[in-house]
Amino acid sequence: MIPLWIFPIAVTCGNTFILKPSEKDPGASVMLAELAMEAGLPNGVLNIVHGTNEIINGICDDDDIKAISFVGPNAVGAYVYARASAKGKRTQSNIGAKNHAVIMPDASVGATINALVAAGFGGAGQKCMALNMAVFVGGLGPWEEKLVEHAKALKVTSGTEPDAELGPVISKQEKERIITLIQTGVESGAKLVLDGRNIVVAGYENGNFIGPTILSDVTVNMECYKEDIFGPVLLCMQADSIEEAINIVNGNKYSNGASIFTTSGVAARKFQTEVEVGQVGINVPISVPLPFSSFISAKPSFAGDVSFDGKAGIQFYTQVKTVTQQWRDLVSDDSSSHQLPSS
Repeated sequence: MIPLWIFPIAVTCGNTFILKPSEKDPGASVMLAELAMEAGLPNGVLNIVHGTNEIINGICDDDDIKAISFVGPNAVGAYVYARASAKGKRTQSNIGAKNHAVIMPDASVGATINALVAAGFGGAGQKCMALNMAVFVGGLGPWEEKLVEHAKALKVTSGTEPDAELGPVISKQEKERIITLIQTGVESGAKLVLDGRNIVVAGYENGNFIGPTILSDVTVNMECYKEDIFGPVLLCMQADSIEEAINIVNGNKYSNGASIFTTSGVAARKFQTEVEVGQVGINVPISVPLPFSSFISAKPSFAGDVSFDGKAGIQFYTQVKTVTQQWRDLVSDDSSSHQLPSS
């Protein structure tokens, strides 16, 4: 998804493009490049490079590279933005995220539960737009049993299996980090409603799997809430009113998107007006717009002047020129008359 936000617009605007995918999962980027070549894109227009720190520094420092788009972890994104900006490059950086779902008491139960499970656990939660924080207005009680039932029914297995619904997390180190954050939540007073830490997947006993995990009674001062878990963990908290729920969303330092689930047009309008995030969803599990709109992040989740796609993407990958012309009386025989410019 992320390369397709970026390189098609850059290339269409007349640029050549260097794509450095994550060293942990470069396969999809290579496939996209192969498809671009098959479609007739000339050699050298789209280039894939692999590597880690040395390659990142080289891209930031190279004088021939005029603009950089980055999506990834907080620390790396801040580093890229600072280093590339210091070199005078046009730079945009999309980093940490905490995406909230606000569930009103009048929300459609079946559709909302399906949305929370799909958006919270899809891709093992390893998506910048995963709904990993659910705020239940009026309490979790009426929702808990069905939420656990649907989450437990997910098929956890290797992502290469045709019936897989939830695959492994990307590395052993990430699995350990996620498990640590779950444990800190429990130790801080959160209730472990569904524990997926000790799941064993037949045939893949040594895989980096975490099953669907649900924590309730989460508060804003818990480490598991403050940090981006980036795993199949749904954090649940409660609010007494829509005003309190909106304040919870707005009080978080990272915000890509937030969705509200309700059958009330009044509640939906209040939410979309007052919530301080880039992407707003109404009864939509993942509030990512179609490509002709712009992916917009708010607060520290985004650093830069304009966004990745849509009209903003075209602005980012082009350089505006102003041309001032005059064609009349280019040749004058009156050498004694001089008009000084007024500005």
